[in-house]
Amino acid sequence: MAPKDPAMLLSFVNMRLRDEYENLDELCAALNLDKTEITEKLAAIDYHYDTESNQFK
Repeated sequence: MAPKDPAMLLSFVNMRLRDEYENLDELCAALNLDKTEITEKLAAIDYHYDTESNQFK
């Protein structure tokens, strides 16, 4: 369901976090996504989850 390309994944996840979910755990649970896989893929392009802003930056 989530995009495989890291840049597209970043856009997808940040949009969902902004519009629909309170935090990354909630998003992963609702969409049945692996939190570790997402954070590792986005870390590979130097984006990391910021809990305060609820976004990958």
